[in-house]
Amino acid sequence: MGKTLTHKIIADHLLSGDMTPGAEIGLRIDQTLTQDATGTMAYLQFEALGLDKVQTELSVSYVDHNTLQMGFRNPDDHRYLRTVAKKYGIIFSPPGTGICHQLHLENFAKPGKTLIGSDSHTPTAGGVGSLAIGAGGLSVALAMAGEPYPMTMPQVVRVYLEGRLGGWSAAKDVILHLLGELTVKGGVGKVFEFGGPGVETLTVPERATITNMGAELGATTSIFPSDEQTKTFLHAMYRDSDYIELLADEDAQYDDEIVVDLKKIQPLAAQPHMPDKVVPVSELAGLKVDQVCIGSCTNSSYSDLKAVAQILRDKMVHEETDLLIAPGSKQVLKMLSNEKLIEPLLDAGARILECTCGPCIGMGGSPTSGGVSARTFNRNFEGRSGTQDGQVYLVSPQTAANTAAAGEFTRPYDWGFAPTKPKMPPLAPQIGHLFVFPPTDGSDVEVERGPNIVPLEQFEPLPDVIETSIQLKTEDNVTTDHIMPAGAQITALRSNVPAISEYVFSRVDESFVSRIKDAGHGVILGGENYGQGSSREHAAIAPRHLGVRAVLVKSLARIHRANLVNFGILPFILADPADYDKLSQGQKVTIPAKDVTPGGAIAIDIEGAGQVQAVNDLTAQELDVIKAGGLLNYIRQQKA
Repeated sequence: MGKTLTHKIIADHLLSGDMTPGAEIGLRIDQTLTQDATGTMAYLQFEALGLDKVQTELSVSYVDHNTLQMGFRNPDDHRYLRTVAKKYGIIFSPPGTGICHQLHLENFAKPGKTLIGSDSHTPTAGGVGSLAIGAGGLSVALAMAGEPYPMTMPQVVRVYLEGRLGGWSAAKDVILHLLGELTVKGGVGKVFEFGGPGVETLTVPERATITNMGAELGATTSIFPSDEQTKTFLHAMYRDSDYIELLADEDAQYDDEIVVDLKKIQPLAAQPHMPDKVVPVSELAGLKVDQVCIGSCTNSSYSDLKAVAQILRDKMVHEETDLLIAPGSKQVLKMLSNEKLIEPLLDAGARILECTCGPCIGMGGSPTSGGVSARTFNRNFEGRSGTQDGQVYLVSPQTAANTAAAGEFTRPYDWGFAPTKPKMPPLAPQIGHLFVFPPTDGSDVEVERGPNIVPLEQFEPLPDVIETSIQLKTEDNVTTDHIMPAGAQITALRSNVPAISEYVFSRVDESFVSRIKDAGHGVILGGENYGQGSSREHAAIAPRHLGVRAVLVKSLARIHRANLVNFGILPFILADPADYDKLSQGQKVTIPAKDVTPGGAIAIDIEGAGQVQAVNDLTAQELDVIKAGGLLNYIRQQKA
């Protein structure tokens, strides 16, 4: 029996376990990446391991999130990241060089390699055939230390692409189509592997758009084969030596298959406030749009922005609409400049922003109160834009450009003829000299720390019995943005856990922090898909700092579940989801923690509801980690 592309890469990197879906496996990790919003904590954790140097083939520290240098906090973090990279053998990408996923795709991602990154959109590198997975910062720190990356062996689903995109349809519409069909929970426990004759019609930037937003499906990752399109892309990046052909076997067996006819795809939009609330753009015709944002790690490539420049040439952005454009890298900016494509954007009235994440995480560029914003980004969670009542729609760059010119959503057949799909130039301008490469020996480098960089907290072990109460009851699809909001003010505190903890659930319940501080501990009651979205481990660290010892939910998102384990929080699933309706905030809870067994059930006493059955999917090692008070404690014990 032939192998899938995913199985080939996993088999080449398998250090422990067997490749049966649902089994725990350990993978050798070739590459890691971090970004500054999660990286500072990841490197503090790496330093705590006491190694002299990273053990991976390649590790890169990107600064692309917290680039608004208001006050000392962000600049101090950037200085820390620069010096820690120099000391431990990590490549450093300075602020403004570009967005981590776009830069990694252009410069470092390789077919057949494993990559984990402390950002949920790390699967972008799947566009060149890399098995790229988002993870919490502590998991990345351990991978940098040479430890196997533990994960559940996923199911592999083939997404069979037929036909070719036509007219105004774009790669963004392909992934929006899948989100509309499968929902934000449709990829949990799965890898989406793309195949079929339609694959060869998609360029690497188009493929990367699709793998990037596969994260919104809840998927472990998404991946395309490494073929002639990959070869062309890597050649343009002066990286011919990184190319290998990597295809699934013709007789490969998949756990499931989804068929998508590309020629039937139409321009789509995800409505507020979830990426799976997808409708045809034509159904939104007449809706006034106050702001359009083009960029983010999803749609900031040269081909994306060239398409926008072609559409806006000799046009003006509507006088009541703001257009913001953030190129994904300085290489993208140079390519646009070389082809005189920046001038059409400026003449149309667009604002050209720095090559960073920016508005995607509420770091500037927020919409007006209640304003409608059409964005080429990957998430439209409530409040993520920085405006709590902002109405964010997710669209393709082509839809965004036409919307900016009209000042409202219009029907695609009113846009005229679509311009020719942009192609990469044979050779792209280089920006490799902008990266700071570490010395061979960094032992004499002094790591510089500002006052906002607070030493790691050491959490106490799990007690035999947890006597506490339900401090918050949340709805379905609570995201890490709900748990630990982003934005300029809060994200600047990522290296200071006590300070950032003051904002836990602040956009859900302003009284939560004071309530749990008064109690000293608590349990969170949640619905389906609790913790979906970003990989930010602060959504686990900060609640743990406040005293959260367990979550009791209908279901959990993959990365957040791993982060809960890493910081000693018990992740329980309600055996009967109907029990959720019987429980409420304030009820007292008694958890016989000493009786928890790996993958077992347990009776939790809840005041007024009697005993509620909960289950877990923990491995024996994961339970030992929680009992130790978190993964760092566990590793210290193992070393001792």
